[in-house]
Amino acid sequence: MYYIYILRCHDDSLYTGITTNIQRRLEEHLSQGKKAAKYTRTHQVEKIVACWSCENRKQASKLEYYIKKLNKKQKESLIQNQLYFLEYFKDKIEVKDYQRKEFV
Repeated sequence: MYYIYILRCHDDSLYTGITTNIQRRLEEHLSQGKKAAKYTRTHQVEKIVACWSCENRKQASKLEYYIKKLNKKQKESLIQNQLYFLEYFKDKIEVKDYQRKEFV
């Protein structure tokens, strides 16, 4: 199982990534150590604001690519409303292959 996630940083910026273990990856980002992404080493992570799961790395990488191409306003819409997921990606990916996950 792969996860595609969006993190909110303390400066209100957003970071998108993929992983096979969401809890471990979040802890790595929060630590700001060697295993954190270069971006999250300089932008302190606040929390996960959106997450989707899928079956394989190819699917995960494809969704990550398309999310990273969105502007901040579009990403905020995606975070707030699952309908935007369908709207933004219906012509790019098989949206049925992705499940939205909730994190507190």
